[in-house]
Amino acid sequence: MLGVELDESFVRYRVTAEELDELLANGWRHFGTYFFRYSITLSYGNVYNVIPLRIRLEKFSLSKSLRRIIKRNRDLKYTISPAVIDDEKINLFEIHKSRFKHNQPKSIYTFINQPPTCPYPVMEISIFKDEELIAASFFEMAKKSLSSIYAMFNPRESSRSLGIYTMLLEIDLAINSNKKYYYPGYAYKEPSFYDYKKRFRGTEMFDWTTQKWQEFHQDP
Repeated sequence: MLGVELDESFVRYRVTAEELDELLANGWRHFGTYFFRYSITLSYGNVYNVIPLRIRLEKFSLSKSLRRIIKRNRDLKYTISPAVIDDEKINLFEIHKSRFKHNQPKSIYTFINQPPTCPYPVMEISIFKDEELIAASFFEMAKKSLSSIYAMFNPRESSRSLGIYTMLLEIDLAINSNKKYYYPGYAYKEPSFYDYKKRFRGTEMFDWTTQKWQEFHQDP
């Protein structure tokens, strides 16, 4: 199933909504103008098999644990708007990246181009506790899909599961916008930091060998 070794990339300065849908449907991701797809990666000295994931939204429903996360964050306020990278978000990014002991991202601009309209308009969800920005996520709305790009939060609020909460807000927006798919990005076949992406009902994985999507089943 994961026997194909693939490592491809290209640079594009503009894509249409239809083109973005097509790229996502073929396992591509992008940070800014850099588009990529790869089936194997090396992390922390280990080799991992990469699996692109998406949620077929007509099959999505909330589990009890996800409902608890929503309830836990009912005291927060959030806004949805075109992405703007300002000092407040740069400061949150610097706080967020302190969570990582290895492979710390250097800059928020690694993930979001400046301006955030190239190669495709980026949107953001900003989450506030009182007046303080404690989390933000960035995403794109194509014709048929919503694709998550990057999320960050203040580690002081780790008990709130804000990374998953921003995903739930994005999924809710995608459903209300009549999108068919939600793309949370890559995960690994093996247990990893990205396993939180595997816990959603309706999840599908891209098979590099057949170049087709299939229902995702978590290994026992």
